[in-house]
Amino acid sequence: MQLVSETRPQVKRDRLLSLAEVEAATSCRKSTIYSLMKTNAFPRCVQITKRRVGWAESAVLQWVQDKISGASTNQAAV
Repeated sequence: MQLVSETRPQVKRDRLLSLAEVEAATSCRKSTIYSLMKTNAFPRCVQITKRRVGWAESAVLQWVQDKISGASTNQAAV
């Protein structure tokens, strides 16, 4: 007997973060986040409704990890 969940493709689970959650996760303020987005140095937000945007949690957390990894590499070189 095969279960229904076995026949469906697995979808990567992600969630959208609010600006306040992105600020908390990155320690950056709104102006910095949007400035970094303009230069493609930060993940783009997703339009949820006319007046609401969100950021993919996985993309934001990957950006944070990349910054931490970069800091570790720079300190090792000093």
